[in-house]
Amino acid sequence: MIFIPPPLYYAAGLAGGMALNGVVALPLGGRPATTVAGAVLTALGLALAFAGVAAVVRHRTTIVPHHPVATLVTGGAYRLSRNPMYTGLAVAYLGLALVFGSWWPLVLWPLVIVAVRRLVIRPEERYLTERFGPAYTGYQARVRRWI
Repeated sequence: MIFIPPPLYYAAGLAGGMALNGVVALPLGGRPATTVAGAVLTALGLALAFAGVAAVVRHRTTIVPHHPVATLVTGGAYRLSRNPMYTGLAVAYLGLALVFGSWWPLVLWPLVIVAVRRLVIRPEERYLTERFGPAYTGYQARVRRWI
């Protein structure tokens, strides 16, 4: 299996959306309000993603999905979401779509989310269940996958 870093799924969706926009333009209305809203969403999403990275680094484990983890991180951003990095990137993606002013990235967003869920999150959850057992399944019961 080929490992694709999770941020690339989001980048590919945005790039694909903007490529489609170059062929058939589908501009968003509401400028400049959508640009401001997009900038705010992008900043909030990146803040959540970086908070997830910081929590993992503080616990001296890895952020690389296919590498073994040292500990189950459940504090910080992980109290809000089991996947704050992916959730943050998903929110930032929506924000950037608004900043770019095109419907196409928004149309592709659900496909990106399905790809991340199936190709990244599902294998991670299987691994974490095997690695941490009841501690992880209890965490799953308490904390939502996204937000």
